[in-house]
Parts: sequence; structure tokens; C-alpha cells
Amino acid sequence: MKHLHIDIVSDIACPWCAIGYARLDQAKRALAGEIEFTEQWRAFELNPDDDALPEPILPALARKYGRPEAEMQAAQAEMMGIAKSLGLNFEKMQERYTCNTFDAHRLLKWAAPQDKATFLKKALFEAYFGRAEDVSKPGVLIGCAKAAGLDADEAQRILESDEFGQAVMEEERSYQNAGVTAVPAFVVNQRYLISGAQEAETLVDAFRTMAQELDNNAP
Repeated sequence: MKHLHIDIVSDIACPWCAIGYARLDQAKRALAGEIEFTEQWRAFELNPDDDALPEPILPALARKYGRPEAEMQAAQAEMMGIAKSLGLNFEKMQERYTCNTFDAHRLLKWAAPQDKATFLKKALFEAYFGRAEDVSKPGVLIGCAKAAGLDADEAQRILESDEFGQAVMEEERSYQNAGVTAVPAFVVNQRYLISGAQEAETLVDAFRTMAQELDNNAP
């Protein structure tokens, strides 16, 4: 069977990252038995300033993009509809506040060798978009770790340390230096880049083409 490895560059605070992963999951299911996939989550921070005060999301987005707040609200409402069609909980996405996700990325690095990173990522998306919880707070992060089947005491120990911090920073620099400036970004076999939350059908076609090219170029 053909094999593709996907490095998923994303942030917990990015709604299109949650939507993009749900669509990726649909594409993988459509290709089951045809292509085998492995994946790894890679860090990206939309709000890297850990000293910034949390702000309500709608005025923060309006200022960031120079658009009226009503326009941001309409765009968020459209995303909520897309998310619902994919089975995602975005019920509180317009009530959330901006927040730093550095510690969440540290926990994801810890979860990866335990094969729990995807479970944790989904729990973090649910907390932030579904319940408008502050995913920079240790209590919220520990709760997400427990929901993902991870050890709460060990999660607390990680958060109270600086463990995995260097790995997150190096990873972020690496992908920024490689030209990844927006998320989600899917890097396939360290050769192909798919940018944005593409539709599942688009991903299926792209993966088939990539797998065939790699097969043709194999020694």
C-alpha cells in the first residue's frame, strides 16, 4: 500500500485548523485501503505574545484585519455552520477571547510519543471553540489532557516546568523559515505543501496524485 506522512502545521486558536483537520480526516477515510497515512502535529502560534491581555475575539479580529466587527461576526457565523456540518462544536467561538497557546503546544509535544496528540488537539479545539475556555490556563489544559486519556499529574508537572519549550520554539522557527506563514498547512512527505482548509474531495485528488508521483519516482 502507498504511504504518505503529513506534518500538520496548525494552532489551537485557529478555527480553520479544526475545520481543515476534519476535512483531512474525511479524505483519509475515503482513501482507506488505498493509501496509508501517518501524521504529526507541528506548532504555530497566531498570538505569540504571552504578555498580551486576553481580548474579546470579535473586536480583536476587526482591528487585526481592518474590517468592521459586523463583518467579522458574519465570517465567524459562516465558519460555525461549516464546523457543524463536519460534526465540530463551535458553539461558543464568538464568545472566546484571544489567548496564547505556547503551553498547549508543549503538552502536544509531550502527548505525541504516547499516540495521544490528536486526541489532545481535538480536546483543545473543543475547549476553545465549543466552550470558549482559555486554553492558556493550566487548569483548562490539564482538563483537556485528562479528556485525551493522558495523566493529569504528569501534565501539571510539564506545565510547571519549561519542558518541550525549546522544541516548540525550534519547530516554529523551522516552518517559518521554510515559508509557512499561515495555517493550516499540510506538508506531505517533506515534499508537497497544501495550504488552507481544503475540501475533502480536493485533498483526495491531491493525495492520489502525490502518492502516484512518489511511486513513479521510487528507485
